Amino acid sequence: MRFDTLKILLVDDNRHMRLLLTEMLRAIGVRQIFEAMDGVEALNLMRGVPIDIVITDLKMGQLGGIDFVNLLRRSPDSPNPFAPVLMVTGHSTLRRVQDARDAGVNEFLTKPVTGRSLVHRLTLLIEQPRPYIRCGTYFGPDRRRRTSADHKGPWRRDDDSIAIDFG
Repeated sequence: MRFDTLKILLVDDNRHMRLLLTEMLRAIGVRQIFEAMDGVEALNLMRGVPIDIVITDLKMGQLGGIDFVNLLRRSPDSPNPFAPVLMVTGHSTLRRVQDARDAGVNEFLTKPVTGRSLVHRLTLLIEQPRPYIRCGTYFGPDRRRRTSADHKGPWRRDDDSIAIDFG
């Protein structure tokens, strides 16, 4: 995998975490790394630089990770609603993961971050991108990760109760 052509944006209010991620990214060959301290700064930067991947913290000052991703995905003046987003956080409760998923985060990574886990998530973003879905209030990557060869109908959930008349 060639990471040297990627433009990656790090969004984190912790300077030390940005430095750690920068060093990890440089070690795998990433050369174009941009930084923002919060979601507001990130959105402004993205208006001038075509970013390939966003790596954002969940909890930040002025505009946190969830709100940032919501604006990136749904705002009419979003600079790139299709930008892949990797959320990195120490707050990995089920509720936080669900909030991130529902905001449109592509991948989730818990701290402490290792080089191996970072490379794995970046590789998933690049080599196994999920299609984007727009329905109701959601816009983002398809939240369904698995497909089943046994599936025999239009719905993929057991509790899907909507009936369709094909006649």
